[in-house]
Amino acid sequence: MISKKAKYALKALKVLAERYESKQPILIADIAEQQSIPKKFLEAILLELRNNGVLHSQKGKGGGYQLRMSPEQVSIAKIVRIIDGPISPMLCVSLYFYGKCDDCADEKTCKIRPIMERVRDANLAVYENTTLKDLMDLPEEE
Repeated sequence: MISKKAKYALKALKVLAERYESKQPILIADIAEQQSIPKKFLEAILLELRNNGVLHSQKGKGGGYQLRMSPEQVSIAKIVRIIDGPISPMLCVSLYFYGKCDDCADEKTCKIRPIMERVRDANLAVYENTTLKDLMDLPEEE
């Protein structure tokens, strides 16, 4: 399950993706109000995305946040990893955050690991192949 923080990041990025072509920055307060996200929480999220190269910020009059790259270039997997860390259900099957399980004597004979690899691969198939552009094309929630 993704965190509320990751969900808010995706909601905010959808707004920024929709504004990408206009090249006009948008204020945090405007995104927060439009998406019902607490402003202080959103500030931290957008700063984290900026520090990881997803966003660009501009200070002063006419300032705000913008996507650094086109919506087609930003996968959901990238965002989830930045905000939540590993996508895999267990660290021993993580592609970028591998860690050995404390209670596992031997990964080769573990019966759970192959199942969790399949879960990871199924999630990644969606996350890696879905971009902010795809998110823009989805209908709004009721």
